Amino acid sequence: MGATNFYMGSLRYDPTGRKRKKHASNRVKKKPVEFKPITVELSSLDRIRARQAKQYKSIMEEYMQTGNYPDSNTSKKETMKYTGTLVKGIATMHKSNAVPVISQQEAEDISKMRRN
Repeated sequence: MGATNFYMGSLRYDPTGRKRKKHASNRVKKKPVEFKPITVELSSLDRIRARQAKQYKSIMEEYMQTGNYPDSNTSKKETMKYTGTLVKGIATMHKSNAVPVISQQEAEDISKMRRN
């Protein structure tokens, strides 16, 4: 049995047996904090930004206020398909490496290739 069993669960003593200086049963009373509103002066950069915001209004904000949005095409794009005659087909050279085949000779070369 250690000496700490005597003090287990005590607010005045810590788990090692030392007496605590500050504990929950005897709290230190703090002075109330006074809250004051912060007065911030605008810097010259803030004044310039405010002037520019008035002068150059956002186009999106204008659209939102008036409800007049520019015409935009939101229709679905057609899927892309190869319509040419250059590529004859697709061959698998090694594992899942897909290679475009342009000529008959190239197709024969790919079919004859073997791993070393």
